[in-house]
Amino acid sequence: RNRPRLRSGLYSAPPPPRFIPQKEIVYNGLLPYSDRLDREATELLAEIKANLCRAVLLRELWPGVAFWSRKLFSFLKLYGRRFSKEDHVLFIKLLYELVTLPDLEPHMMQIYARLLIQLLKKKELLSRDDLQLPWRPLYDLYERIIYSKTEHLGLIWFPNSVDHILKALIKSCRLYFPASSTKEMLDEWRPLLCVFDMVMQKAISNMELFLPTIMPPEEHSQGFQMWFEELMNLWMSVQNQPSWEGHLVNLFARLANDNIGYVDWTPYIPTIFTRILRSLNLPVGVSQMVAPRYLTNSYDVGHLVLWITALLGGPGNPGQKQLTCLFNSIASFYHPSNHGRWQSRLMRLLQRLPASVVRRVHRERHAEPSWITLVPECQRLTDEDLQDFTRSLMGATLLAMFSKTGSTDAAYALQNLALLTPELAIPPVLEKTYAAMQTLTEPHTLTATLSCMIGMARSLVSPNNHYPEGRAHVLPLLMGSLPGVDPNDFSKCMITFQFITTFTTLVPLVDCSSAPSRYSDLSEVRSCNTHGQCFALIDSSTLEQTRDETETDTQTHLESLVELGLSSTVSTILTQCSKEIYKVALQKVFNFATSNIFETCVSGRMVADMCRAAAKCHPAESLRLFVPHCCSVIFHITDSHGDELDKELLWNLQLLSEVTRVDGEQLLKYQGDLERILCVCVRLRCKRAYTLACNLLEHTLRSLSLIYPTEYRSTSGDFDSDLPIRDWGRAGDVAALGVSWHVPSQEEEDFVFQLLSHLLHPELQRIKGHISGDQPMSRCDLLQSLAIVQHCLLGAGSILPPLDGLHSSASVGDKAAHPAFCVHTGRLCVSSPPDDSRENYRESICQTMRLLLHHILEHSEDDTKSLFVIIKIISDLMFFRGTHKKEFDSRWKSFTLVKKSMENRLHGKKQHIRALLIDRVLLQHEVRLRTQTVAVCEIKCLLLFSVRSRAQNVLMAALGTFSFSYRDLIPRILQLLSPQHTTGTQQQFKGALYCLLGVHSGVCLASTRDWDCVGAVWPALVCCGLSPSMNLEKPSIGRLLDDIADRIHRQHDTIGIYFTGCVEIANEIAQSENPTPCLEAPSKEEMKEGQQRQRIRNVVAARPVCIYVCLYFRPWKFEHMATDLLSLQLRDDHPLPPDAVLYFTQSLVHDSISIRKVAILAVAGILKQQKRPVKKVSVKPSDISGIEEEAEGVCVGDREGNRWLQYDSNNLPLTQEQWDSQRYMEKTHCGYYSWPREMMIYAASEKPNDDLPYEEMSEGEKIIFEYFSDPEFIDQLIEFLSLEERKGKDSFNPRRFCLFKGLFRNYGDVFLPLLWPHLEQLASDPHESSQRCVCEITAGLIRGSKLWSFSKVDRLWQLLCPLIRTALSNITVETYTDWGTCIATACEGRDPRKLHWLLEMLMESPLSGEGGSFRDASLLYVLQGGLAQQQWRVSELLHRLLAYLEPKLTQVYKNVRERIGSVLTYIFMIDVALPHTRPTSSPHVAEFVTRVLERLKPLTSEPEIHNHVHEENTQETDERTQAVKLLKTVLKWLMASAGRTFTTPVQQQLQLLPLLFKIAPVEIDESYDEMKQDARTCLSLMSQGLLYPEHIPLVLAALEEMAGSRSWHARFSVLTYLQIMIFYNLFTLLSVPAEVLRIRKLVMQLLLDEQLEVRDMACTTLSGLLQCQFFPLDSSLQTQLQTLSQTCLPKARGELASTGTSAHTFPSPSHNLVRRHAGVLGLSACILSSPYDVPDWMPQILMDLSDHLNDPQPIEMTVKKTLSEFRRTHHDNWQEHRQCFTDDQLLVLTDLLVSPCYYA
Repeated sequence: RNRPRLRSGLYSAPPPPRFIPQKEIVYNGLLPYSDRLDREATELLAEIKANLCRAVLLRELWPGVAFWSRKLFSFLKLYGRRFSKEDHVLFIKLLYELVTLPDLEPHMMQIYARLLIQLLKKKELLSRDDLQLPWRPLYDLYERIIYSKTEHLGLIWFPNSVDHILKALIKSCRLYFPASSTKEMLDEWRPLLCVFDMVMQKAISNMELFLPTIMPPEEHSQGFQMWFEELMNLWMSVQNQPSWEGHLVNLFARLANDNIGYVDWTPYIPTIFTRILRSLNLPVGVSQMVAPRYLTNSYDVGHLVLWITALLGGPGNPGQKQLTCLFNSIASFYHPSNHGRWQSRLMRLLQRLPASVVRRVHRERHAEPSWITLVPECQRLTDEDLQDFTRSLMGATLLAMFSKTGSTDAAYALQNLALLTPELAIPPVLEKTYAAMQTLTEPHTLTATLSCMIGMARSLVSPNNHYPEGRAHVLPLLMGSLPGVDPNDFSKCMITFQFITTFTTLVPLVDCSSAPSRYSDLSEVRSCNTHGQCFALIDSSTLEQTRDETETDTQTHLESLVELGLSSTVSTILTQCSKEIYKVALQKVFNFATSNIFETCVSGRMVADMCRAAAKCHPAESLRLFVPHCCSVIFHITDSHGDELDKELLWNLQLLSEVTRVDGEQLLKYQGDLERILCVCVRLRCKRAYTLACNLLEHTLRSLSLIYPTEYRSTSGDFDSDLPIRDWGRAGDVAALGVSWHVPSQEEEDFVFQLLSHLLHPELQRIKGHISGDQPMSRCDLLQSLAIVQHCLLGAGSILPPLDGLHSSASVGDKAAHPAFCVHTGRLCVSSPPDDSRENYRESICQTMRLLLHHILEHSEDDTKSLFVIIKIISDLMFFRGTHKKEFDSRWKSFTLVKKSMENRLHGKKQHIRALLIDRVLLQHEVRLRTQTVAVCEIKCLLLFSVRSRAQNVLMAALGTFSFSYRDLIPRILQLLSPQHTTGTQQQFKGALYCLLGVHSGVCLASTRDWDCVGAVWPALVCCGLSPSMNLEKPSIGRLLDDIADRIHRQHDTIGIYFTGCVEIANEIAQSENPTPCLEAPSKEEMKEGQQRQRIRNVVAARPVCIYVCLYFRPWKFEHMATDLLSLQLRDDHPLPPDAVLYFTQSLVHDSISIRKVAILAVAGILKQQKRPVKKVSVKPSDISGIEEEAEGVCVGDREGNRWLQYDSNNLPLTQEQWDSQRYMEKTHCGYYSWPREMMIYAASEKPNDDLPYEEMSEGEKIIFEYFSDPEFIDQLIEFLSLEERKGKDSFNPRRFCLFKGLFRNYGDVFLPLLWPHLEQLASDPHESSQRCVCEITAGLIRGSKLWSFSKVDRLWQLLCPLIRTALSNITVETYTDWGTCIATACEGRDPRKLHWLLEMLMESPLSGEGGSFRDASLLYVLQGGLAQQQWRVSELLHRLLAYLEPKLTQVYKNVRERIGSVLTYIFMIDVALPHTRPTSSPHVAEFVTRVLERLKPLTSEPEIHNHVHEENTQETDERTQAVKLLKTVLKWLMASAGRTFTTPVQQQLQLLPLLFKIAPVEIDESYDEMKQDARTCLSLMSQGLLYPEHIPLVLAALEEMAGSRSWHARFSVLTYLQIMIFYNLFTLLSVPAEVLRIRKLVMQLLLDEQLEVRDMACTTLSGLLQCQFFPLDSSLQTQLQTLSQTCLPKARGELASTGTSAHTFPSPSHNLVRRHAGVLGLSACILSSPYDVPDWMPQILMDLSDHLNDPQPIEMTVKKTLSEFRRTHHDNWQEHRQCFTDDQLLVLTDLLVSPCYYA
């Protein structure tokens, strides 16, 4: 922590005592004016502290606190964390309280959260002892925002990014939660762990976000040990990836990463890797029959990588073994010829894994010690571990280099692998690179290998002991890459430039022949060579060759890229070489540039850029050559020719303007010449000439007046020291960079002002003359003058003092809180004060421009070119301080990119190359330049542009830069819109609207977050419809208004009304030390006044904007807009005024559908606002059930203790007393896992005060009550609601449901009598729209009656049951989903005992058979919707339903069968095998399967099954047909449940397996009937299931039994099943070696099968198993196969026949032939198992195979197929592969692979 030592080295001033900054930005110490920064930062910090706490104490959250927290943010950007630890903690605590204020508006919350994340970023600075944050307030905030109860009703609006920011904030804070928090969190979320409920997702994702995992080891018992076992067992036992599983994995990954060595993962490793492999969703098996997986949710790669990384290392390194196996089994998927949806995940895995390991090694070996626990010694990664790791990844990486998606992922992986183990990672890539440089035919391999080499460059050249021979490759690589500079192939050209630049940056070029060294003389040759190539390139790209000059004079995008690449390469090479080499090169460049004349657009720019690059390195020498030459040429031409255009003149001007972009001091020598040239050339008539001259002017001025570093070499001294080879790839040292800066001297400054007075002053005079009319100019002249002004401004902008304008007024009482604010940049103390003798040019330019504007707009509005230039000048006047924002952003981006490709993540600590470090310092300087803000100048001149979009862009930028300026602007814009403003034109009207709309993503004036402004802008927008210049015929204006409305909609977040403070911490900050805040803490009176003001402001703000002044005579467009804006004013915390309620209620029956839609949502929101609070009481579950649950063991599921929650038909609330005596729990998940600490339920109402008396209603409630009691209103409403909107597209509308739910909840059943006739009429009408309307109202009724008294509910159901029956009898294809939704919505989150009428009615007889199959299926669907919502609480109903369905399983109709299958899935869903779970009281699968198998007896006994049911409808009753029908339904059930259930009942499925194997066909054919298709799908789904070690023997036993079956179809299917099962459970199977042997035996047995197809399949299976190394290809297996393949075949035909007849009664190929074929198949499986490389056993096996080419038929085919396959897969890299064979073998192979000639 003791940093001052370093600082005193950096700064000349001694460090102030007692003040240890937390962490500074080191780069600040390298700036040329660093000595002033200390004082400046201290002052600024004092100011921020004072004002921040003052604003909080005065309760002024907006704008005060917001403004100063923004300032704190920019303080962090400029100075880093330059404050003491105490301050750091105080800032964090203050912001933490601000963020968690309960009524804070979302936008403010985001501002504070961003700042807080920034403050918490460096976790090593504050330990858990320094800072503790309570977790509860943060959780409440998260809950309030993410699971907001009112957002869907439009009562509160959140910005889009809010969840991201909140999650990031929680991630930063969870480190500091106190040790006790884990227990509190578990108590809070354990009760939610009900697997069947959506709440599970919430519980697990909360755990993932909040549970702290970084703790000192002694606190582990209070930390993860409390939940690890429990959650791990849950994860192990769940299948089918439910949506919350991903969160669980993320939590484990984080735990593993934070506590390496403290958690024992060994028992779980096989499962972890099996699941990782499954989550990659790779296709497997021959007949690509991947299940219809509902499993799109796979794990997040970033977390997987963390987890894998944390599992590596330790004794025995078990994780690495599995990882090697994982990559072996998926390596072939990386081959470029394989392509699919899964590819991007595989690439990400490969890219991130090495980076993550590098991070871990950095943490273990190089990180600075901090308070976070270290990895214990025994668990750290050794060098051996790293080598194993690299070996396991290299295969896949080398394949991925050439992937179709580009080589970047592989390059990134290689860069990190080379850091870990250069000796393993670099050589294979080098081989490929050299090979690629020699081939000309495959340019893509060259670009791929070069981009990989660029990443590895640093590891290649840096001096490390692992890979010393790396440096010898540098020269050959560079020489080999030169041919890549090829003007005809741009991508190759660019990558070569990048390659050369990278290497020369790392390696200095010096002629070392003087030192006795083997690197003699090479470098000089090399640098000249490079240049030769570059000249060739330039020659070839001159425009004259490619196109005619007259056609076009702009460059193509590609050419500009190449130009950039070229100039940067040249400058790097010249920077890095020694003086002697430099002189040679410079001479070459000079001769080249002066001996030719280039045209100025493409080739000219390239050459000039090259010259600039050359001149920059050593300005003195180069200027001596260039300037005199160019000047003499130019003088010569201008003197003799006068004004004519001359190519030579242009070229020399261009050359000169580029060469002058160098160190300013050197330019002073040529002062006279330059000035003379400028004075002449700027006034040349030709446009191109004067543009070039203006460039020259700008560059000269910039070189003289800016601050910038002057050199970028890779070592700080000169290269004249001894052997430079020691500096190869060396990292720069931040503390001793030795940057040499250029700071403008007095002479340079004088020269600048001299130039300005000679050039700028006269132009301004001229323009003034033009305005006053004394000397009018032509448009061209005017443009020329403006150009000169503009370039002067751009050149000298950094010296000119800023404009002073009027300060914008913030709100009245806050003057103290907003002083104008400036950051020093070393420029603000210009050596002499700007004396009055010098004109203030900014001011004079500003005035001149304003006059000129008026002039142009009055006299020649169409002179757009001049207008554009003027706008540009004005924007520069306001913002330009030496750099433009856009330039700056792009440089920042490219800096981070280069840094990424060169950085060394392993050692960390900013070990970048010196050139990079210097770049970063310069950027730091520019950051400071950008943050100077200027007071607002009068932007009046801009408002006159009502047409030009560019002006609006500038205006928006100004608003973004100058805070609070919008308060001045808005009134003037609105004045243009108001109906009273009669003089304006349409153009102005549009302009004003555009200004309100703002630039994309810029500031949108129409939705600023400031009540005063909203109060002014929104009504004005609505009233502007009456303005005379408003004209809706013009579509553009209509579109504009739509845009504005849309923009407001998107950007509008709820604006805060009520503010509360957090005073204690603010007081602490006010009292804190160094730096002491610079203002007094506010006095008591001020604080009182502040609270007073806050109260007043809250009251004022609470009157929402009154837009509905005159809503009734608007054009319709504005009426829509007004309604929209008004609906945005609904709020959670303040009721809507009565006249607005009236307006919305009337709008429910408005003619326009869009207004009706807004009104429906709004009224639902209003009803939510008016909801009366309900009393809740807390109960103890044990009192109700009379059972004390023991606190110790977790006991989950159906138990005695939660029996009272179940639905029990003997104990239903049928009378008033029963109804009142029972306790209801509405939430379904409650009580399943464990009871909450305090259980709240609704209080049984003491006196049923059912209806609100009219007198007690509020104004708003009365309005709604009156309208809904009006029959005419209801008629109209229902008529509108039952209209159809878009045919066939409408569905159940939740907003309307909310409206009715609110009505019935707030007013009881008052409106039922009026609605009832309508409902009955609609229910009997089968039309889609009327049925939908009934659905919505019914669902609203049922949910709204939640808290009604018994008498009302009873009456309601007496009416509702018949109504629903009627409606369901009219059900149609269009409406059955709506009814399903309706019943599901009605049952959601309700106690089933309160809905017993509905449930019993639905259970009556769903499969009556009346009304045909469709009605049966629909009724089941509706019933399923209701029961699925109730989950485990209706076990009795599930039993009844199962008993009802079982006899009916033999359904004839397909749709009913499918629906029954789905219903069965839900019935058995509750039967789960999770840890600690008691056997459920719902139906069990096992019993059901036993009963079904009994009924399937007739089928199981048959050998082959055919489908005999022909006439579907004849009532045959023989057992067999019934069994076939039953089987069809059972198949549907198996298919439906395969992806949905949480645990698969493996034993039960195994009993059905033999049956499926019999039916499933082998080949895919659409013509098969439904049963066979389904059987096939079921097999595929079951084989993908997850297996546990205890199930494996059972499955294998079943498969072995089937392998002995008589049907070859079944034997064939065993193999396909086996393939998929093994791949999807790879690591689990590998952990049981005995079973691996069983599988091997099984495959070998089937390889000897008498049926040819089965043998072929066995061959494929074997090669697959060998490929993913399921069992090794050891010598025993090889010998076994070879012996088989050498089985003798009988010679003559007679023998064949006789053996055939005597041995077997049925004809079959000879036994020997089968054995021999099996052996050959086995050998070919070995060859196919390694498709992309040649292991050492392969040549011999190929030779063995070739002996069988002339064997009898199936064998010959097999051999031919194998050989052609071998040829296809090895063709790409045949050059490498041939090395593995001997010459004799190659001869034989060539014979085999080249097809023989037919005539031979």
